Amino acid sequence: MTEFTKHAWAETAALRDAILNLPFNRELADGTLSQERFQFYMIQDALYLEQYSRALSIAAAKAPDPEAMQRFAHAAEEALVVERALHGSFFEKFGIDPDEAAGAEPSPTCYGYTNFLLSVAHIGSYEELVAAILPCFWIYWDVGNAIAKDAGADNPYQAWIDSYSDPGFGEAVDAVIVITDRAASASTADRRDAMLRAFKRSTQYEWMFWDSAYRLEDWPINC
Repeated sequence: MTEFTKHAWAETAALRDAILNLPFNRELADGTLSQERFQFYMIQDALYLEQYSRALSIAAAKAPDPEAMQRFAHAAEEALVVERALHGSFFEKFGIDPDEAAGAEPSPTCYGYTNFLLSVAHIGSYEELVAAILPCFWIYWDVGNAIAKDAGADNPYQAWIDSYSDPGFGEAVDAVIVITDRAASASTADRRDAMLRAFKRSTQYEWMFWDSAYRLEDWPINC
């Protein structure tokens, strides 16, 4: 981390602590999270990843250098690979009907988060976009490692925990941090302010995503 990401991480410290202390993540760590809540989360995560991949692809197209282009293009592909894996091993393991998942609608939070990212991707600057993308990488790495330390024995969600505490995932996170700092250092003060706002908003949505899964969030009025 250099100046921008250190500052953004410090600015969101209280919110990140709140993420770690959400009932969803506490119960995920000790293995008591209900399967219904985890199923809901998995389906929404699959819907999220498809749109997140689109935002990553736009970041690759906007990137000013080949290294960043390659990183985001690879990350976009990986997001789709993970999304497909959810439809395979995780869906089967946790009793999720693929047809039900295929027909699922995004929750209000999932819809809001993905549309925020796509709005930044299409309307915002490259710098703002990479700052909006980063929390999904970084916070999952942070949560994955925190939960891995506290995970109960024979945790039914160990495969998920292992995925997000894996050193390979940590390397990808570090690479996006470097890219974000590079973008910030080459930018203007106004754009760095926009980057920080985007980073904070995505962090808020990360809190909301886990909270919405615990609440089995639905639209107030379905039609």
